Amino acid sequence: MFKELFGLFVVFILLVIFVMVGVAFLTLLERKVLGYIHIRKGPNSVGFIGILQPFSDAIKLFTSEQTFPFLSNFLCYYFAPIFSLFLSLLIWFVVPYFAGFVSFELGLLFFLCCTSLGVYTVMVAGWSSNSNYALLGGLRAVAQTISYEVSLALILLSFVFLIGSYNLVKFYEFQVYMWMIFFTFPLAMVWFTSCLAETNRTPFDFAEGESELVSGFNVEYSSGGFALIFLAEYASILFMSMLFCTIFLGGDVGSMTFYFKLSFISFLFIWVRGTMPRFRYDKLMYLAWSGFLPLSLNYLLFFLGISIYLFLFLI
Repeated sequence: MFKELFGLFVVFILLVIFVMVGVAFLTLLERKVLGYIHIRKGPNSVGFIGILQPFSDAIKLFTSEQTFPFLSNFLCYYFAPIFSLFLSLLIWFVVPYFAGFVSFELGLLFFLCCTSLGVYTVMVAGWSSNSNYALLGGLRAVAQTISYEVSLALILLSFVFLIGSYNLVKFYEFQVYMWMIFFTFPLAMVWFTSCLAETNRTPFDFAEGESELVSGFNVEYSSGGFALIFLAEYASILFMSMLFCTIFLGGDVGSMTFYFKLSFISFLFIWVRGTMPRFRYDKLMYLAWSGFLPLSLNYLLFFLGISIYLFLFLI
């Protein structure tokens, strides 16, 4: 029993280290891609072609002075970024490990629980700063995240009806002969757009609308607090890319092609940021409730009908 727990702990520590390294180079990729979109070079001074830039940024952020607003609710203000990063790393437990390290039957439910808890960290970070701008940014982020979580949950439920399991390993087994994206392409596009909204990325970055809210819910954070919020956001982007590949693109985690697919989906997040203008807030909500919700419900009923048909007539 002790050996199993120790092995699980070691695996999780290794996972955290690799996710953090992945996040570091994802930020470098973003700055490089945005640089070429803007017809400039991006980071190219620190190390060979700027490859050490993320580590330089991390040292700069964590060693600069930490400021605390005098009227802030100190404990909530201090722990919100830490809890946010913890949740972003915790959801990596649902990665479909075929060796059976931490793969478990209710993985998708665990993912939904963790993403729902992530809303509270943003809300608490905005409220505890005791700044009107931060509070407004936090409220907008909460409304946006809750709206798009409905679509995400319904899409996942559609696949649960079809596959009959919450375990992501079953998604891989279901897609051995054909990827899911080929017969659920509209659903894949809705999922990708909802992921953009869920991770507060352009064109849905209303939680951090610089032109309207200074910097949104994290406006009062500096140094390490800001770095932790930043790391949590990019860890979520990597995880959403991994989940997209698992659900729609085969999910063969043991294969090298899986990581190329994951890198491509992460690149799409950056590409969208470089090309799309920010939505208007009412249009964002209209898209969620009048566009994505009916489509998700239709697919849910469609997959439910297929699963009932298979159960009644073919089994």
